[in-house]
Amino acid sequence: PLLIGVDEEGGNVNRVSLYKAFRAAPFHSPQSLYAQGGFPLVVSDTIEKAALLQSLGVNVNLAPVCDVSNNPSDYIYPRTFGKDAKQTAAYVKTVVETMNGRKLGAVLKHFPGYGSNVDTHTGIALDQRPYETFTQSDFLPFQAGAASGRGKTAVLVSHNIVTCLDPELPASLSPASYQVLREELGFEGVAMTDDLDMDAVQKYVEEGTAPVMALQAGADLVLTSDPQGGIPSVLEAVETGALTWDRLDQSVLRVLRWKLQLGLLSLPGAEDVQTS
Repeated sequence: PLLIGVDEEGGNVNRVSLYKAFRAAPFHSPQSLYAQGGFPLVVSDTIEKAALLQSLGVNVNLAPVCDVSNNPSDYIYPRTFGKDAKQTAAYVKTVVETMNGRKLGAVLKHFPGYGSNVDTHTGIALDQRPYETFTQSDFLPFQAGAASGRGKTAVLVSHNIVTCLDPELPASLSPASYQVLREELGFEGVAMTDDLDMDAVQKYVEEGTAPVMALQAGADLVLTSDPQGGIPSVLEAVETGALTWDRLDQSVLRVLRWKLQLGLLSLPGAEDVQTS
């Protein structure tokens, strides 16, 4: 079965509950939920959200937002928990554990952490914060989500140019980002890009090259609004040897493991595949 995903964060990013045909009112933002009823309301909201999405055939929610922001002037602030790293990590842990219980795939975003950067939908975001800021703050919610997810979570990588990792490439296209995710954070699950048709990528790389660059860098899934443009470039890269089968097989196995862990596949010997 396919992984069917949607952005249903709550607040100003709701792709389903925004429409009254699916829910009387859109899901509230993380900040609003917590202010009204603390973590118990966050849990009940996540359970209701999972039930709605799964009733529609959706098995992955591109949430929770793990970005740390407590400054209302930040672009990403309304979508975040709005508190410090430790409190955000507690929120992420709560949401992920609840989603796991309902076998709804969680996606931790936007790695390595959005900070106070501008909107990458409309332009390039340059993040010049030191690496220590990430290890002491931004990484904490991702680590909490990954630990709670027990292999049932994915991580979405942003298009911010994080200079302490790579001064030239957006994180989604940079081998350094995936290396840190795998080696420093120990994440073994599926890593996906943010939408490669966002301006932060399209204004920065040659047309048609982003999907191949992302896979070469270490992404397992490539999100794009233009699959008809991306698929031929990936096929061509395989034919020319720019992408190897070994590299792609690593990603295929991660995706299959995720499907097994979400209960989408039932295969003989599946437990061995999950733990090997």
